Amino acid sequence: MTAHTSKDPLHGVTLEMQVNALVARYGWSELGERIKINCFRKDPSVKSSLKFLRRTPWARAEVEALYLDSLDDNGFAEPDEPAFNPWATSRIARN
Repeated sequence: MTAHTSKDPLHGVTLEMQVNALVARYGWSELGERIKINCFRKDPSVKSSLKFLRRTPWARAEVEALYLDSLDDNGFAEPDEPAFNPWATSRIARN
């Protein structure tokens, strides 16, 4: 039996994991500038942010969108060509 794989990039990622990753990447002040909500600006904490985000769908959507954008910025996508190509300087002529 094969395991079910989801196409959703947020599958298995909790809201707490998202907030912690964003805080680690941007810090509270930068996060408050990117998403203008008071739980990131005034006396921020993960606990208070989670409480607000769970009750406010539009704010949660903003956090999820920023989290997905930060995944793209990290360069998780594979590059088209490797940085080092040992065959590029080969003495064998290509047709």
